[in-house]
Amino acid sequence: MRGGLRGERLAPYLLVLPAVLILLVFRLWPLLLGVNFSLTGDGDRDGTPVGLDNYTTLLDDPVFQKALRNVGLLALSLPIAVAIPGLLAMFIFLRVPGHRFYRSVYFFPAVLSPVIVGSIFNLVLASDGPFNGLLGRFGLGPVDWLGDPKVAMFTVVGIHVWATFGMALVVFLAGFATLDSELLDAAKVDGASLVQVIWHVIIPSLTRTIQFVFVTTMIGMLTSMFGLLYVMTNGGPGASTYLPEYYIWIQQGQMSRPALAAAASTVLFMIMMVMGLAQIGLLRRLGRRT
Repeated sequence: MRGGLRGERLAPYLLVLPAVLILLVFRLWPLLLGVNFSLTGDGDRDGTPVGLDNYTTLLDDPVFQKALRNVGLLALSLPIAVAIPGLLAMFIFLRVPGHRFYRSVYFFPAVLSPVIVGSIFNLVLASDGPFNGLLGRFGLGPVDWLGDPKVAMFTVVGIHVWATFGMALVVFLAGFATLDSELLDAAKVDGASLVQVIWHVIIPSLTRTIQFVFVTTMIGMLTSMFGLLYVMTNGGPGASTYLPEYYIWIQQGQMSRPALAAAASTVLFMIMMVMGLAQIGLLRRLGRRT
């Protein structure tokens, strides 16, 4: 009897042990190696301990500073990137006319390669492309969507949101499937408006789903935009569309400074961790208030 109880207690730990081992071997250990490598030198000082010199170089590099400012732009656009699939998933959940068709159409961009998406929008957003042609019909002048430093980053972020929100949409639909129908019916009986149902019933019930989508969307923005940047802007004009992941690739591949790239990777990891924890904490507070 005692052996059976012991086995039941150990079973959960044994089930998660393979996943923990995979994370330790393929995630945590390489991360620690990368942090250690970031404390060594490049070039003539290859392999020599240099302390925090690489991090000082990063902070003094105007290109990396621009990349960090663009991270701030991503953080500001994150609520929009989460709200769009959330609202669309709600419309599908409410079974608006054509909801089955919309479900397929919304997810379609998520299966396209970033290279394909970037190539398509290079043609669509060209100075003589169809989008500027459409603006011309309304009496608006052409916009240099990818060549204007003030516009290019917003353009790439918008395209990334369009190309990836399908995955968040699926997660939201899964969350909506777990909603308690009795709560929704009770709210309707009490005369609650749609806005009140969303704010007081749906959002509190989907707090964990919203947290998950926020964190995964943020990670995707910081680590999955390389393809678009490479195809559409190549980091330009004037480094205006640099992000840390693109900076890491430049330092590793073109500048042959792997230790500096490792330092930038460590900074990127720290940014993701701090932003993720901050988002979870903030959403938990909002969930308690609602």
